[in-house]
Amino acid sequence: MTIPPGRGRILSRPSWPEATALKAALRTETVGGALLLGAAVLALLWANSPWHESYVALRDLKVGTDWGHLRLSLGHWAADGLLAIFFFVAGLELKREFLVGDLRDPKRAAVPIVAAICGVVVPALVFLTVARLAGGTGDALRGWAIPAATDIAFALAVLAVLGSHLPAALRSFLLTLAVVDDLIAIVIIAIGYTSDFNATPLLLSVIPLAAFAFLTQRRITHAWLLVPLAAATWGLVHASGVHATVAGVLLGLVVPVKPRASVPAISVHDRETDVAHVFEHRMRPISAGLAVPVFAFFAAGVRVVGGGFGETWADPVALGVICGLVLGKIVGVLGATYLTARFTKADLDPDLGWLDVVGLSFLTGIGFTVSLLIGELAYGAGSDRDDHVKLAVLMGSLIAAMLAALVLVPRNARYREQEARESRDEDGDGIPDVYADSGLAVSGPATHPDPLS
Repeated sequence: MTIPPGRGRILSRPSWPEATALKAALRTETVGGALLLGAAVLALLWANSPWHESYVALRDLKVGTDWGHLRLSLGHWAADGLLAIFFFVAGLELKREFLVGDLRDPKRAAVPIVAAICGVVVPALVFLTVARLAGGTGDALRGWAIPAATDIAFALAVLAVLGSHLPAALRSFLLTLAVVDDLIAIVIIAIGYTSDFNATPLLLSVIPLAAFAFLTQRRITHAWLLVPLAAATWGLVHASGVHATVAGVLLGLVVPVKPRASVPAISVHDRETDVAHVFEHRMRPISAGLAVPVFAFFAAGVRVVGGGFGETWADPVALGVICGLVLGKIVGVLGATYLTARFTKADLDPDLGWLDVVGLSFLTGIGFTVSLLIGELAYGAGSDRDDHVKLAVLMGSLIAAMLAALVLVPRNARYREQEARESRDEDGDGIPDVYADSGLAVSGPATHPDPLS
């Protein structure tokens, strides 16, 4: 039997349908990364200005109702509420990748999954080792998961700046790894950072979640029906003590990702449309353009002046976070990828070099959104140690980005001419010849018309 192109290779070229979906996601995430960076810089400038007290007052302003413990600060609403949108999109991505994406093929899925797992375990071990050696004990070690998460918006934005001509396989691998990374982080948050657990609201949340699943499975996507159900699910999960962002993931995972042969008469979609595609089209811009930047604005406002920078370097937790992001990620991701190639029949795609994988591994050390969230959960929002974590995440991410630049900028030039060759479409069928010639034009899932375009 002939093995389809790309199978048995590490970081192989994605299929044409997968590459098309990837480009759409990259455009939004790259813009979102720029907004995320702008929001973080604005918060840092405001928090270190003479008007820093007004920033704190805005972040800590409480709004909402006492019913259901929903009187929260704006910073808390951003972390628990807006980030639920981010995790909803992550749930959609995860389900699509494993059910209809290239990762439904176990041989394609194995490498990014193993790399993501090692990219979580090794940074956590590095954090624990460095923090202990620096004198950290007890509660200081609660932040072991902080360097485990890669911020996909930031990483893709940096990749877009450093390597506009780098192969799509690298971008696909980074996006897939980050999706699996997010799933692991969600599990860690749900299990390791849940306090004051109350089982009753969590059990009750199954009712609106099931209703949401029933309607979406029937392809009924009226906002006036689904939004209240989603809000009820979120509110009950929040009341249970489990971090409310978990509700976003659960809602994303129950959305169907495959078109249906027939749909009920009251459905707003035809049988050619998958609901997850529609939801992702609508929600990704809100997630990348609003939810994550607003969270970044309220989470990144830490004072550097007045001794804050020096105190950070003296904190064992901060040292553990920096080393985990910079050293742990490169060892975990690169090591897992190399060992997969070494001890299996998989080979690195001939279009790539191991230096590309090194640069990509450094990029995974860019942590922000989920890292800051775990820091708040571990040490308490607004605490001195939480401020040290924020600075450490920013410094570690900056170091990782600079190291990635040293590797990827020279590599980018190598691919510029190659990209020009691969974009040729001499037969005019809309699919680049390189995909048609290699058989990848039909090896991925069928794309569905976008009803919103």
